[in-house]
Amino acid sequence: MGQLAWIGELRTTLTGVDPGLTRLRLAGAGTASMALSAGVMAGVEAITGLGVTLVIFAALLAMISNLSVNEPDDRRRNVTTALMLGPAAAAITAGTLLVPYRLAADVVFVAVMMEAVYVRRFGPRGSALGMAGFNAYFLTQFLQVQAAELPWLLVAAAVGIGSTLLLRAFVFAERPERTLARELRALRAHVHALVAAVADLVTADAGDVDPRLRDVRRRQARLNDTALLVADMLQRQDTHGDLPLQVIDVELAAERLAVASTRVAETCTPVTDEARSALLAGLNGLLAASATGTPPAMAGPLLDGAHRAVAALEGTSGPGDRVQRLAFAVTRLATALGARPDEARGQGAGGDEPETTDEPETTDETAADARHGMLLTTRQAVQVGVATTLAIVVGELVSPARWYWAVITAFIVFANTSSRGDVLSLGWQRTIGTIGGVIAGMSLAVLVSGNQLAALVLLFACVFLMVYLARVSQTLMAFWLTTVIALLYGLIGQFSVATLLVRIEETATGAVVGVLAGYLVLPKRTREAFGEAVDAFVDSVDATLVAVADRMLGRTPDRRPAELAREVHDGMAALRARAAPLDSPLPWRRGRSSYQRTVRVLSAVDHYTRSLARLSDDLRAPGWTTLDPAVARVRDNLDALRPALLRRDPRDVRSAEDVIDTAEAEVAHHPDPHRMDLLAAARLLRRIDQSVLTLATDLGVPGTAARPGDADLPGVHAPR
Repeated sequence: MGQLAWIGELRTTLTGVDPGLTRLRLAGAGTASMALSAGVMAGVEAITGLGVTLVIFAALLAMISNLSVNEPDDRRRNVTTALMLGPAAAAITAGTLLVPYRLAADVVFVAVMMEAVYVRRFGPRGSALGMAGFNAYFLTQFLQVQAAELPWLLVAAAVGIGSTLLLRAFVFAERPERTLARELRALRAHVHALVAAVADLVTADAGDVDPRLRDVRRRQARLNDTALLVADMLQRQDTHGDLPLQVIDVELAAERLAVASTRVAETCTPVTDEARSALLAGLNGLLAASATGTPPAMAGPLLDGAHRAVAALEGTSGPGDRVQRLAFAVTRLATALGARPDEARGQGAGGDEPETTDEPETTDETAADARHGMLLTTRQAVQVGVATTLAIVVGELVSPARWYWAVITAFIVFANTSSRGDVLSLGWQRTIGTIGGVIAGMSLAVLVSGNQLAALVLLFACVFLMVYLARVSQTLMAFWLTTVIALLYGLIGQFSVATLLVRIEETATGAVVGVLAGYLVLPKRTREAFGEAVDAFVDSVDATLVAVADRMLGRTPDRRPAELAREVHDGMAALRARAAPLDSPLPWRRGRSSYQRTVRVLSAVDHYTRSLARLSDDLRAPGWTTLDPAVARVRDNLDALRPALLRRDPRDVRSAEDVIDTAEAEVAHHPDPHRMDLLAAARLLRRIDQSVLTLATDLGVPGTAARPGDADLPGVHAPR
């Protein structure tokens, strides 16, 4: 029985590793397209006798076209992949003709890289087309192609990109219904992992509380990321009905469980043995019901048992007792899981959501940056121009034959970055990954030396791992890419330890000049980027509160609260990403706790705002006249908090307790059957205001003071 339980846990864990099997499908398509294009061009090579250049060219372009295209649906992905042939062909032609003219080729190379960064302003499609041009030009310089090979190089590009298009559009095409089903199972697996972490926290000894708290927060973040993937898929399928609401309910209920358990642990709330036993019985019921493979017929009784296990705690504790709140959270999650969202299927029956078009979209980061001066893509295009120019010069001093690794690193460190802290972090990750890859690559190359078949098998296995992990970690991607290079050098007879050591030196050189450019040329300070993310987040919360009030009072909001709440959640994800470099373990970083605390308090605002938006979806109270003043005061406080967060002159923040008390009193004796929901809405509004006041107090905003209710904020210690 123990072995069966272990197998079940392993199955549940693996279900959550790759939600929707998206990375697996991408890695499979990438590896297969490389193999297909290499096979086709190997036949062409045998006919033309032009050498292995065509094979390498086609295979690498197949890999690049897989990694670079990140459109949200199959149709857009296919169109973008097909369009990549245009900039690739132009770059191949220019690069091939300029190979004999080294200075001119380098100048054009820098211009191509700047253009590749600049076009990112046009969204995923612009980014993919820019990468097609950059990589195609780079390959002409790397392989030192000849003008006579130009027609066949164009054929190789068409074969490489065409192989990707063929396999992704047909063999590895996404099946939305299957992907959604897998993502829903993954969501349930992450709920399971979070419940397990909460159970560990409930039983933790005093010395184990901090690592268990970190584990709960880490698993909560993974749950949030998976929920966003599910929401994306539901939106792409234009799914209506109960399923989207059920998914939101499960996520919010799981968050509430995490919040309630962390508050018990952080405040050292005493828990009796009897209460702990009841909580563990309820959590174990949730664990068993949420495990992958648990039949629906068994899940229902298990969830009922979880509810019964904590029922006594719900009924006997006082209204402010944290143990009681944890018991309520267990019940709420049991109720949400009982809806079985992974068994439902929405039908794309139309609605008021806009249809997806092929028009390019501006990225959120670019739009946010535009409000604060120079566009991010323009800034980075200039930085890339300076960095890659320096990388060419310094890289040639290190190794005239291998300078291109410095240039590639200097270019890539600016991908998916928004500040100089991001650039430093990415450059450091690539250098570490390259060092590890050199060690692994040398070992594998020696192991398969002289065995071409074994080397090819290992090569494609490493390519698969590189593509599979590309969106997980830059360190791991650099590790497997360097391993691929080592095996490739072995296949073409150029493997040597000295070559791989030069690879480390050139990578470090590129990372250093990239970081220097990020810090010295039109620098974007990490704290400034963080402040812009905070500004965007506050804007989205404000818009959601307006829509919530309009919807609940019977007015027609400009946009649905649920849609706006999704933007709040996206904004919170961006905020965490912008804060990551500020949470660096490097010793010269200072003030980490203040940024961590800001993110944690704003996470509470995110949770309560989305909960309020979800509640407003089915709640109408046209006669609730005191709601507007309460919402207006909370919005005023949010707006007053903004300058303090952005280090401008702060305005006074006045607690909204009085107007929220009035709004709560108005509905407390309301005969409407939704009275409890109306009271819940008032409490959520109060929590948002308390979160704002807590952060304002930390920042020393005039007119604020810590309030007793602040200690109840999720994941936040009361001010000391």
